[in-house]
Amino acid sequence: MKVSVFGLGYVGAVSSGCFAHDGMQVIGVDTNPDKVALINAGRSPIVEERIGDMIADAVASRQLRATCDPTEAVLNTDVSVVSVGTPTNANGSLNLSAVQRVSEQIGQVLRKKAARHLVVVRSTVIPGTVRNLVIPTLARESGKAFGEGFGVCFNPEFLREGSSVRDHYQPPYTLIGCCDEHDGRTAASLYKTVSGDVLYSAIETSEMVKYVCNAFHALKITFANEMGLIARGLGVDGHEVMDLVCRDTKLNISAKYLRPGFAFGGSCLPKDLRALLHRAREMDVDVPMTRAILESNRSQIDRVIRMILQWGRPRVSMLGISFKAGTDDLRESPLVALTEALLGKGLPVRIYDRNVSLARLTGANKEYIEREIPHLASLMVEDLGDAVAHADVLVVGNNAPEFAGLPAVIGPGQRVVDLFGVPGLAGIGVERYAGVAW
Repeated sequence: MKVSVFGLGYVGAVSSGCFAHDGMQVIGVDTNPDKVALINAGRSPIVEERIGDMIADAVASRQLRATCDPTEAVLNTDVSVVSVGTPTNANGSLNLSAVQRVSEQIGQVLRKKAARHLVVVRSTVIPGTVRNLVIPTLARESGKAFGEGFGVCFNPEFLREGSSVRDHYQPPYTLIGCCDEHDGRTAASLYKTVSGDVLYSAIETSEMVKYVCNAFHALKITFANEMGLIARGLGVDGHEVMDLVCRDTKLNISAKYLRPGFAFGGSCLPKDLRALLHRAREMDVDVPMTRAILESNRSQIDRVIRMILQWGRPRVSMLGISFKAGTDDLRESPLVALTEALLGKGLPVRIYDRNVSLARLTGANKEYIEREIPHLASLMVEDLGDAVAHADVLVVGNNAPEFAGLPAVIGPGQRVVDLFGVPGLAGIGVERYAGVAW
């Protein structure tokens, strides 16, 4: 395969060296003549383990060369990889000028090229950029239709400076965002020697994944720092604590909890966060991210209230009210908080939860109900059909198995607010279905 790589910074230089090392004919393109000269002299424009030797070998074997001329690069390659920088503007927005310029350049060359060409964007861009900027620019400048004269994929990189060559060959997975299966397979063939799975998604999904990964990494660093501050104030070794936390790969380092949905609750998470924050305040330790967790959790409840009130003052049935399916524990259930808020707004509410029976509630759970919503009994119905019949809006709070059959019994005038993502519910139609975070 013949590949042109636009942008010879960290990602572009590493990609060029690795592609050439794998036997592809590579042309690197950059507006900086110094970078181009370094590549053509067999020297790396960046300091990075292994890449210097790889570039030297590739140039010596004529697998790699560089140019400032986009015409030469596009006309002599099958695929163009865009890896130009996307720095931050003063207001925090993304500076897409380099992506715009390269898209224009490639499009102008494609006007002269008879063969179909594939453009693979690796630059980190906000979802919608490829579809709303790159593709229209290529089409306008080339005079060709997307999908016919050219194809476009988005392929996020997961390279870390200092270990980027290793990361290139051993990524968590290779992700290709595409509209055309053939284009996706062609883009994936760039990584034929790379380990791990190749995954395919919509272009916007792959654009978003890159941002979510980086935000999550930043979140983890900040969380570890704040926990370390609290631990130090308490005379505890924060490194040892976090080492032990990371030993739990069943819950802590896993896919558990990383699923968009409703607010958290229960007898542990809210109270333990409050206790930790109280102790931090006593020690004058500022932990703004940890403090924001409870604020963000409450905002998720407020969001659902607004979603329901957009339909006026509807009759509401809460399907599930315990803090998770398969339990009768209502202590600090966000669904209880939501019910209270709706009642406070004057909405007629009914509750159905087959796992919650007032006659069986005892101890702290019973005390919580008597204190928080003592009139619970008057709101509850024993039959799912009665709950459905009451409602203008059904609020589905958990994934109890019986809720899978809801699409068959929901009437044409009823709406659903889904707080869990119950399979099949979205099929009732976009006008009647609302997911809390999707």
